Amino acid sequence: MNWDQLLSGKRFGMEEYHERKHERTDFQRDYDRLIFSSPFRRLQNKTQVFPLPGSIFVHNRLTHSLEVSCVGRSLGNNVAKGLMQKYPEGSVNFPEIGSIVSAACLAHDMGNPPFGHSGERAISAYFSEGEGQFLKQRIIDEGGRFDDFLHFEGNANAMRLLTHQFIGRRKGGFALTYSTLAAIIKYPYTSLHAGKKGKFGFFQSEEATYLHIAEELGICRNPHDPNKFARYPLVYLVEAADDICYQIMDIEDACKLHILTTEEAIRLLLNFFEGERLAHITHIMQMVDDTNEQIAYLRSCIIGLLVDECSRVFLEHEEAILQGDFNSSLIDHIAPHAKEAYETCAKTAFKKIYKAKEVLDIELAGYHIFSHLIGTLTDAVMNQEHAYSKLLLQRIPDQYDTQAPTVYGKVQCVLDYISGMTDVYALDLYRKITGMSLPAV
Repeated sequence: MNWDQLLSGKRFGMEEYHERKHERTDFQRDYDRLIFSSPFRRLQNKTQVFPLPGSIFVHNRLTHSLEVSCVGRSLGNNVAKGLMQKYPEGSVNFPEIGSIVSAACLAHDMGNPPFGHSGERAISAYFSEGEGQFLKQRIIDEGGRFDDFLHFEGNANAMRLLTHQFIGRRKGGFALTYSTLAAIIKYPYTSLHAGKKGKFGFFQSEEATYLHIAEELGICRNPHDPNKFARYPLVYLVEAADDICYQIMDIEDACKLHILTTEEAIRLLLNFFEGERLAHITHIMQMVDDTNEQIAYLRSCIIGLLVDECSRVFLEHEEAILQGDFNSSLIDHIAPHAKEAYETCAKTAFKKIYKAKEVLDIELAGYHIFSHLIGTLTDAVMNQEHAYSKLLLQRIPDQYDTQAPTVYGKVQCVLDYISGMTDVYALDLYRKITGMSLPAV
């Protein structure tokens, strides 16, 4: 792969307008387009890890995405400076890397359903354990890919949300640049090659779209597996920004919710530093008494450290990345002391945070609510002549194709609708269709 081809301002679905000039760059316009979109705003009411706030504000999908975008911009700018030093005579538009990565970071979670990862699990379980498994043969007989639903993946759904032409909408979906779209796809292969983890980057319906993007940008096949593509290089920076943010912010949120004590949180965060640097940071931290300010200061220091480390790793492995030979995340290659501290945070989060009662309660509730919605709506689109189905289908907005000619298309219509819901909307719809809540008379 080569940088000159990889950094393209051409817009998906609007290729004929590529030569139009604007004061903002194409990639800055991607960022603005995402910020002002309804699907992005809806992230404010989607669970990140902890239940949506009462008196204590914790991260939701929106605040997480904004923070990931800030970190991604810093990573992109660092890498751009390094590449400009490495290729001083080139004409490649390296300064725009920060804008591309920050826009992709904004969009990286837009395909995630409500209720955190329990939403994804509820969808997959419906097709592996629930009524959805009986649709398998019908989907396969029509040439559909059942594995798309068996391993429902938010990353693939983001690709669909951003590129699919929904009814009444414009060609190309959001009409983002090829480079921004490519930077979102963490797993550049289909569900047929998802493996045990069930991760993949695009549904059957968007496979041709990705192939077109890959050809335009010169994304090569994975040299070790021709069924997969190599990652678009900037994906590594988007992934690193996400890795940095969720790990550190989850510690901070857990402290605010008293899942971790202040002493535990500070100890975990100070572990990232050693020697004179540790002494200096401890001294500065103790200049204030407010524990929230202390943790915020430590968080900023760690983000700075990890941004520098991940930028260094990217630049050191740039050639392997361009050849498709780099097969792990940047965070896996940071300096040993920082990596040990990061892994300690990860182990603590898994043991104490993700299994906390507050987290499990929202996952259990979300799983039940989402399972019911999937089952009820899927039954409605598959049996549209039933009286109840006719009523329920009127709740589905016109942009979703309930009249799709295939079973695969009808199922995808349901998943498009429910994955775009907020937690609050999903709960409200669940209460209404189960008769638990009625409009005021």
